[in-house]
Amino acid sequence: MRTLIAALTCLVFATAFAEDLHGEIKGKPYIIDGNTIKIEHQRIRIHGIDAPEAQQRCTDQRGQWDCGLEAANALKFFLAGNWITCIEKDRDLYGRIVAVCYVGEVGRPDVGETMVVEGWAVAYRRFSIAYLDEEDVARNKGRGLWRGDFIVPWEWRRGKRLNF
Repeated sequence: MRTLIAALTCLVFATAFAEDLHGEIKGKPYIIDGNTIKIEHQRIRIHGIDAPEAQQRCTDQRGQWDCGLEAANALKFFLAGNWITCIEKDRDLYGRIVAVCYVGEVGRPDVGETMVVEGWAVAYRRFSIAYLDEEDVARNKGRGLWRGDFIVPWEWRRGKRLNF
C-alpha cells in the first residue's frame, strides 16, 4: 500500500510540474532576434520557426542585404509594443523556453505563423511541421527571405555561406 501511495504522490507531483512547465507567459516582449524574445527575465524561442541569425546576409536583385537584422526588425514591427501570450511547449538545449506565442490572447495572430507567411522565418522542420503551408505561401509570393537567395539558418549556423 505504501508503494502505491508513493507512486501516486510522484504522479501528482510530476503532473503538477508538467502543468507549470507548459504554462502561459504574458507580457511585453523585448526582441532579441527574428525567433527569440524576452519577457521579464525569460528568454523564449518561438516554436516551429527558424529566422536568420543577426549577422546573416542574403542576396536579392539589388545585391547583399542584412536579412538577419531585417528579420528581427520585422518581428519588432509586428509586435510593436503589444502584449503577447506564449504557451510553453518545451525547453531547448540552451535552456530557453520554446513556446507558441500570440499577439494579445491565445488564438489571436500566431507570431510564428506570421513570421513564416511574411517570409522572415522558415518552418523549422527538425522540430515541427506546423508552418509548412505558410512557408509555401511566402516562397510562392517572393516575400521576405524568398525575394532572393539565402541559406536556411540551421545550415548557416553550421558554416554554410552564400558566395558573394
